Amino acid sequence: MPGTNTSVVSAGLRVMSVACDDDALSVDLADGRRITVPLAWYPSLLHATPQQRGNWKPAGGGYGIHWPDIDEDLSVEGLLFGAPAPNVKLNAVA
Repeated sequence: MPGTNTSVVSAGLRVMSVACDDDALSVDLADGRRITVPLAWYPSLLHATPQQRGNWKPAGGGYGIHWPDIDEDLSVEGLLFGAPAPNVKLNAVA
């Protein structure tokens, strides 16, 4: 669409908060959406301690998440597309 300012749209994709429990990773975005994915998609996070999971920082200008204790990085774009970590095989739905 001519004249559309995509930076206004993408600003809503910035990470506001991150939470992990034993089963899921949830990320709240600036535009009010919450992305929740299975923690099993990210083995580094799955096997991390609650303290390691809780120690996260915004990355990539706020469009990603970095966990320094376990050297894990995820992008909002990857989460939105449902992309698991490399080498993680998802069970096919029959």
